Amino acid sequence: MCGIFAYLNYLEPKTRREILEYLIKGLQRLEYRGYDSAGVAFDGDSEGKNISIIRKIGKVKCLEDAIWNDEGLNLDHEHQVHVGIAHTRWATHGAPSDLNSHPHRSGTENEFVVVHNGIITNYKDIKQFLLQKGFQFESDTDTEVIAKFIKHLHDTHPDLSFRELVEQVIQQLEGAFALVFKSNKYPNQCVATRRGSPLLVGLKTKSYLSTEFIPVLYSKGGGFAFDSNSIGSPICYHRPREDIAKTTTGGIHRTSSTTEFVPPGDDKQIEYFFASDASAIIEHTNRVIFLEDDDVAAVADGHLTIHRLKRTLDENVNREIITLKMEIQQIMKGNFSFFMQKEIFEQPESVINTMRGRMNFEKESVVLGGIKDYMAEIKRCRRLLLIGCGTSYHSAIATRQILEELTELPVMVELASDFLDRNTPIFRDDVCFFISQSGETADSLMALRYCKQRGALIVGITNTVGSSICRESHCGVHINAGPEIGVASTKAYTSQFISLVMFSLMMCEDRISMRPRRSEIIRALQRIPEQIKEVLKLDDEVKELAEHLYRQKSLLVMGRGYNHATCLEGALKIKELTYMHSEGILAGELKHGPLALVDEAMPVMMVVTRDPVYPKCINALQQVIARAGRPIVICEKGDEETKKMCFKSLEVPHTVDCLQGILTVIPLQLMSYHIAVLRGCNVDCPRNLAKSVTVE
Repeated sequence: MCGIFAYLNYLEPKTRREILEYLIKGLQRLEYRGYDSAGVAFDGDSEGKNISIIRKIGKVKCLEDAIWNDEGLNLDHEHQVHVGIAHTRWATHGAPSDLNSHPHRSGTENEFVVVHNGIITNYKDIKQFLLQKGFQFESDTDTEVIAKFIKHLHDTHPDLSFRELVEQVIQQLEGAFALVFKSNKYPNQCVATRRGSPLLVGLKTKSYLSTEFIPVLYSKGGGFAFDSNSIGSPICYHRPREDIAKTTTGGIHRTSSTTEFVPPGDDKQIEYFFASDASAIIEHTNRVIFLEDDDVAAVADGHLTIHRLKRTLDENVNREIITLKMEIQQIMKGNFSFFMQKEIFEQPESVINTMRGRMNFEKESVVLGGIKDYMAEIKRCRRLLLIGCGTSYHSAIATRQILEELTELPVMVELASDFLDRNTPIFRDDVCFFISQSGETADSLMALRYCKQRGALIVGITNTVGSSICRESHCGVHINAGPEIGVASTKAYTSQFISLVMFSLMMCEDRISMRPRRSEIIRALQRIPEQIKEVLKLDDEVKELAEHLYRQKSLLVMGRGYNHATCLEGALKIKELTYMHSEGILAGELKHGPLALVDEAMPVMMVVTRDPVYPKCINALQQVIARAGRPIVICEKGDEETKKMCFKSLEVPHTVDCLQGILTVIPLQLMSYHIAVLRGCNVDCPRNLAKSVTVE
């Protein structure tokens, strides 16, 4: 949720027009995360001495129009060094409005400005303290207290560096945040930090980078001494000695050139990009640093340093400069009308990428490199827990039955928020899978830390390299589905599904009794990409059905066995995209309440495939027909018996029962897409929803 983008050019001349184009383009790349307003902060003509802020409710286009229509802006003014920050806001504290939009400022002079992603839980205490100090607030947000608090600290201790001020601010903050600061008191400097919300730094130079790591600097004993009243006036400040973590250099004293990132080459030109995720900066550079919780990244005079206040025994003492493998084409729509449509049609390729290098169909072997070293420990566990939210939770439900069958272990599937609410007992011999497309889902991340503290083995299943769940897991699987821009998840679901099936195949590879079943599944996986292509040919049929359904107010989706998850996921997609009420119903529960909803006016979709529960599904289908229902059925190709009973049908190819959910969910993805288009909904950015849910 929310999106941060900042750009710093050092000795790389840019006109104000170019800088603002960078900021606007960065925000456009973050639009998919969900937002209701946007804003930018940039320098005036006096090179960092005065800061201009433009904020607008609505789309980034509204902000862009406001910028280009501002006659007071000299767009041709050139900056040798400049810091610009930008933000898309998702309202949490305070309604969407221009005043509540970011960047927020310390006062009318714009001395300190900040953009923030996350929630500050103790903002009321800080606000009360600042009100007593005479500060006046112009917004209803939790973020404004940060800008005013850093101003208060600077007023009382003007000798502190920009980075030291930020360090002191974050020590007083509770909650989750990613922050980027700009100030006219520290012109041409930028400071960024995070805790519980993602933030990365991109580097772009004209010369080859001479290092792959930046050492982390630690402060010893620094900070304000506060009085006994929580957030009171600081009595004094003790400036810390900076300490470099001991590395294999044997404790040799380092010069400044080894404790900070210095622009390479003689000209020292460099550009820095700060962003919530890589999609905003990939068109500029593929060299990035993923910041860890409580890192403080500061850029001054073109030099980047990363500081931390505290050091733990097991933490990494360097931050690696990573080369991203993402390409700009992956985050472009191409010939499709919407990103979601593109991602649905990418599924034949995305599932191949999920299996590439892992499945050997000739030898019938499966190797998941990210967890192979932990397989012995996993096989000794007492139970498996699959934990996720939304679509990721549904992928866990979809694969629970095959995991139970092939591992012969109890498998619990949990919603992360409910799992935390119950304080679920976790043991050292549990293995906990955390499934998240973004790898930043707040509830899943907190559940991960809960399980990790109790000694469980943590396995991450994500689609985002360098995400928090990736970094905090003991081991994991990257699903390799490629960037997913549409808020409603499609290809990530099928890739998560296949990743968990591959894990179950690894677990039973040495069991002779499982070999026939294992071979059947592996052969079916080999055929899945072509079968998905076949299902996608139903697009015109699905569109025709959507024209009959889009005026309805409700839709029931029923199924059983392996297809229960398909119904839940299909109903979720319809709710997300069309704003139509939809419910996924387990067909076995039909008589226990849902049957009361069925009549000639209620649209019903049913998933009926030739699997072990087929007779029971037919029984449910007949009950719907007996109540004057007119069911639309997703069935297997050539199943004439089932087709005779239904009002309309969509035929999908036959595959092994445990993989049928991959094929049956695609017509429902297409259905939700076409209904949304017919109803005039924003397919890629449904109202009130965000792609990456980084707050509770």
